[in-house]
Amino acid sequence: MVLSAAGSEPDASVDYTFASRYVCAALPRFKMPENSIPKDAAYQIISDELMLDGNPRLNLASFVTTWMEPECDKLIMAATNKNYVDMDEYPVTTELQNRCVNMIAHLFHAPVGDDETALGVATVGSSEAIMLAGLAFKRKWQNKRKAEGKPYDKPNIVTGANVQVCWEKFARYFEVELKEVKLREGFYIMDPVKAVEMVDENTICVAAILGSTLTGEFEDVKLLNQLLTQKNKETGWDTPIHVDAASGGFIAPFLYPQLEWDFRLPLVKSINVSGHKYGLVYAGVGWVVWRSKEDLPEELIFHINYLGADQPTFTLNFSKGSSQIIAQYYQFLRLGFEGYKNIMKNCMENARVLREGLEKMGRFDIVSKEVGVPLVAFSLKDSSKHTVFQIAENMRKFGWIIPAYTMPHDAEHVAVLRVVIREDFSRSLAERLISDIKKVLGELDAVPSQPITIAHVTPVKNAEGTVLKKSILETQQEITTYWRRLVERKKTNGVC
Repeated sequence: MVLSAAGSEPDASVDYTFASRYVCAALPRFKMPENSIPKDAAYQIISDELMLDGNPRLNLASFVTTWMEPECDKLIMAATNKNYVDMDEYPVTTELQNRCVNMIAHLFHAPVGDDETALGVATVGSSEAIMLAGLAFKRKWQNKRKAEGKPYDKPNIVTGANVQVCWEKFARYFEVELKEVKLREGFYIMDPVKAVEMVDENTICVAAILGSTLTGEFEDVKLLNQLLTQKNKETGWDTPIHVDAASGGFIAPFLYPQLEWDFRLPLVKSINVSGHKYGLVYAGVGWVVWRSKEDLPEELIFHINYLGADQPTFTLNFSKGSSQIIAQYYQFLRLGFEGYKNIMKNCMENARVLREGLEKMGRFDIVSKEVGVPLVAFSLKDSSKHTVFQIAENMRKFGWIIPAYTMPHDAEHVAVLRVVIREDFSRSLAERLISDIKKVLGELDAVPSQPITIAHVTPVKNAEGTVLKKSILETQQEITTYWRRLVERKKTNGVC
């Protein structure tokens, strides 16, 4: 009798992924692996790791869009292999970008005719858009100073201390002094009066924020324009305004059409807006538009022709995807003015539901305003037992990602939680969030508060050596400082 045994090659692939040797091997973290692995194994391994990420829909820290219609998802996937910079090869994609620029310019009341082409460009986000706008202001200021025979080596820009970090990056990367108007408790946006007082002959522009990252408030661009016009008249300067409308640029035109913040104001020379925030497109697209060609120095524009045709370009990078530009045009075409207005009204209504739910608890002070970006920023009335940082950490067990952070200098003793209301945050989610916050507060209340030792604080004593009792505010400041340092050592605060 002949006996036979079925064998298998030691390296033969196993159809059943979790029976393969690949799920037992340590994943490479520093060096590329020597050998290939089956595609299904690679997919499964990476997919499993990504399960540990947070749920984007429950990420209430971010302004960035986390949901789009399936039809737009198809357009995005179909264009993932298109490099936008190949304009001659993809002329329709270029045309769609130009249409978006024109639509945004008209939305912001740019002084262009119905058939005129507006001046603007798509970027990878508002950070790049701000860099480009800042460079235009700097170069135009330098050219003017050179022509007048005056020094041009100490440019500065005036902003509020509430600006996003990209403004600090611009100042540091391109050697511009950043002059920040300090905030104060209860007033967390730039004061136009103080901003204009800080303007001098070296100021390349004043940056106003339409939708503060901290509280969602709109800064008073109209008042800034009035005060700066008067100062320019008195001094002979021509200091302009840039509006950082990253968050509010797709809100104000639909909800507050009478609010004058855009190109209706003569000193506003450029505006940036994030398509991937309330422009309702996935992450990766921003826009910057200029008032006129005179506001963008020609020497900043590069002309390339090695791809088949003359291509003017003003960007910080070269290659980039086309998908998000196509998605932006889809949203403009699909929703129109009516659709955007309805979505923003829904966001504001759900923000109201959340705000009122928090107020009914009696435990929080609402820091954000009702007019502005649809978000709710709130602080604890009493932080002596637990802090907003503890609340944020405990909310994660329900899946919610809520940032807790302190305000900038001169108001840093104020610590807040912030919930951004996006298109996909429904009323039912708002009600669920309120319920979960109540649960967390109940759990924290049930845990005996433990004394917090803060080594750097020296007890205050009177002349007799008796330790004086600290005020509630002093106690809250110490606790907030302690938790802020603790959280910063563990992770970033997620403010964006």
